[in-house]
Amino acid sequence: MSGKRLLIGVMACGTALAAPSGAELYQKHCAACHESTQVRAPSRENLSKMTGQAIEHALTAGTMAHQAAKLGAEDRKALVTFLRPAAATVDAAESGACPAGGPPFGDPTTGPRWNGWGVDAANTRFQPAAMAGLTAADVPRLKLKWAFGYPGATSAEAQPTVAGGRVFVGSARGVVYSLDAAVGCTYWAYSASPGGVRTAISLDAKNAYFGDAQATVHAVEAASGRPLWKTRVEDFPAARITGAPLLAAGRLYVPVSSHEEVRGGDPKYECCRFRGSVVALEAATGKQLWKTYTIAEPPAPTRKNKSGTQMWGPAGGAIWSAPTLDVRRKAIYVATGNSYTEPDPGTTDAILALDMETGKLLWSQQMTKQDWFTIGCRGADNCPDPVGPDFDFGGSPILRTLAGGRRVLVVGQKSGMVYGLDPDQEGKVLWGTRVGKGSALGGVQFGSAADEEMVYVANSDVLGAQPQEAGGLFGLRLANGEKVWHTPAPKLNCTPPARGCTGAQSAAVTAIPGVVFSGSIDGHLRAYSTADGKILWDVDTAEQFATVNGVKGQGGSLDGPGPTVVRGMLYVNSGYGRFRGKPGNLLLAFSVDGK
Repeated sequence: MSGKRLLIGVMACGTALAAPSGAELYQKHCAACHESTQVRAPSRENLSKMTGQAIEHALTAGTMAHQAAKLGAEDRKALVTFLRPAAATVDAAESGACPAGGPPFGDPTTGPRWNGWGVDAANTRFQPAAMAGLTAADVPRLKLKWAFGYPGATSAEAQPTVAGGRVFVGSARGVVYSLDAAVGCTYWAYSASPGGVRTAISLDAKNAYFGDAQATVHAVEAASGRPLWKTRVEDFPAARITGAPLLAAGRLYVPVSSHEEVRGGDPKYECCRFRGSVVALEAATGKQLWKTYTIAEPPAPTRKNKSGTQMWGPAGGAIWSAPTLDVRRKAIYVATGNSYTEPDPGTTDAILALDMETGKLLWSQQMTKQDWFTIGCRGADNCPDPVGPDFDFGGSPILRTLAGGRRVLVVGQKSGMVYGLDPDQEGKVLWGTRVGKGSALGGVQFGSAADEEMVYVANSDVLGAQPQEAGGLFGLRLANGEKVWHTPAPKLNCTPPARGCTGAQSAAVTAIPGVVFSGSIDGHLRAYSTADGKILWDVDTAEQFATVNGVKGQGGSLDGPGPTVVRGMLYVNSGYGRFRGKPGNLLLAFSVDGK
């Protein structure tokens, strides 16, 4: 071979073997979604703060696995290096462990506590005075007592459970922590799933239970974190658990959701075959007792899309939130999400009542028909026809007993509507009240709170309104849905479309006697008077804070979980980098005068 031909061959080989460009790969495969504030994807800023392990998991087994299926190992490595050039390691510190000889773990089923998602099995999110240890007069004096930084995380999406003198909370990195409720030091940490743990923790007298992003339920010893068992409740690749398991009478009732909606935007993906479900497990062993799908009919081939890809249906009906217990009727209530594809099964965007013992469907009440929707599909080949408004139910139903013994099941929807249903008349609609314009990220996102007479509802409308028009908190009468008061979101101190610059109030709401707490995408946590909606206290959490465990702490948007209030302290997560939100990695604990 001549020298010239050899040189050309070496050059060609070098070109073929050249490392792929992470920047080019990002622009080609990722930028369209991650650079947009209109799509449900973490921002570029958020991605840059994730660990390399977390990005790699998302590309191989997590939310982006389907989109990244054609990328080779070198491509994925290049993307990780581009997005996380400084390091791909976890930002962690060895400090923060609780000293030996500290207070023993108390009984989590007695004394002041916030156990699970809604503080009680009816999911009222109302903490009585004896448990709260805070009064309306105390609230304006709340100051930060301690902060805990989640290592290697850019969002704080799991609501803390507080019981037995400890805080139990999951992280976006998939680690569950047990912290001292008074000072924030760490008793133990348990690694569950690299995809994250978003559910609240449910406790019995000895054990802690939670679900992860790979549809696996875990049981660990609450005092030590020692693993006991784990059960995968759904084999579908995109399945996950986002709602807290309901623990009742020795059983766990587990809601199952999925991110197949994300995959549905790909015209080559055979959309869709996931069905939401509730799975009953024996708490002692993790053994499955029954499983009920939210869509009774298994998916079957329907039509082919414009690209010739086979479509399937019915599908969808994910359950994003914790089930609600009705002891009187021995039933559980769940709120379902939208359909992914045609046909309409009649049980999506609905409230379902299931028999606790058998899982049999007792009744269903659908609020939005033909809500067929997949993310990123608008105007693309894989769209359902017609495309629905994406009006999921993202929060748990609230069960309350009114004066005279009449009962009401209250639930808010992304449509901007709040409904009162009669649980004793197969979900008959008693009233409906509009609190927002509604959109795919509008209306009521993660849930409301209710005392004996009122339900307190936060409005998101993060995409369905101008940033200055989004948000607001409402006080509605439980008996008839009457608007007693409405407090708009305060004026913004920023310039849209900067991330976090919106008054949207998407996070779950929490109430104690006389006070209701609501967080905002702008990072502010506010306390309102339950009497008239007057703002009593306002703290900006989107700042840097020193942490008890030595991890660099940055607050951000408040979205997803709401605050928990126990024994004179308020605990809240700060950081949510999706949509228009600001990333962050903090658990903040407030007390009166910071003492």
